[in-house]
Amino acid sequence: MSTDPSQDPNAQEFFPIRTVSTLTGVNPITLRAWERRHGLIRPTRTATGHRVYTRSDIDTVHRILALVDSGVTISHVSEALAAQARSSSLAATDEGPWVRARAQMVDAISRFDEARLETLYNELLAVHAIEEVTARLLLPLLVELGQRWDNNQPGGIAEEHFFGMYMRIKLGARLHHRSRAVLGPKLIAACLPGEQHEIGLLLFALAAHEQGYRMVLLGANMPLDQLPHAAERTQAAGIVLSGSIEAPRALHAEALPALVRDAAIPVFVGGPTSVHQQDEVRAAGAVPLGTDIARGLQLLHLTLNPTE
Repeated sequence: MSTDPSQDPNAQEFFPIRTVSTLTGVNPITLRAWERRHGLIRPTRTATGHRVYTRSDIDTVHRILALVDSGVTISHVSEALAAQARSSSLAATDEGPWVRARAQMVDAISRFDEARLETLYNELLAVHAIEEVTARLLLPLLVELGQRWDNNQPGGIAEEHFFGMYMRIKLGARLHHRSRAVLGPKLIAACLPGEQHEIGLLLFALAAHEQGYRMVLLGANMPLDQLPHAAERTQAAGIVLSGSIEAPRALHAEALPALVRDAAIPVFVGGPTSVHQQDEVRAAGAVPLGTDIARGLQLLHLTLNPTE
């Protein structure tokens, strides 16, 4: 029987070192050093001796980066990771309120009760930071509503549209009233052609603004051939595309490579499309950001600032 994890159809997903390097911004030499010298990550070996990494390993790399960025020396990262693990086990008991909150939100959405939805949303924002509400409520809720749609739940499409309209109004208002004092790089942000769902894009734009980026939002269903002109006129440092759809082959084979070539600035793709079609995105010359907004922003920053 083969012990090669990449040949086991029942095994979890594994990634080669070059993919992990692209997703995290950490070069392969550093990844190997973190394994050999410091024991911070423990990739699996294939039958031919190649390293392969799980999503848990990639999460660990992101945590290491965050600790180093916060000033923790690499020699003390192991202790810090252990402390985080202890804290996480304690925090797991706090997930209950978020599960209840999501259930209450789904109930309000299924009743198309905007007043109740508003009350629940405002109550959570009164006691939790927007980043936590986004990560633990809004993003999981969007996934759940998408599953209700996919499973042909009665009214599922109407529910998703109802919540989508509500969130566009709320997030649009926050974006409209955001501070204009930021002086960081400009980013063009738009949805892929055929992508009508803007919520993920708006959440990313708000998080990017909080990190000092100036956002130029172009919305849903954006033809990619329009973006080089917009990038040139705004002197943007990068283009961020959001997608949850199964993008057609022509987009990856023609439109996206043409955008990368003509824009001559980094092009990023975030959302489920960048996960399910990450190889196609990378082959087109773009950078897949995944679905985790904080980690996506970290990878974007590292790509725009390769010497840091």
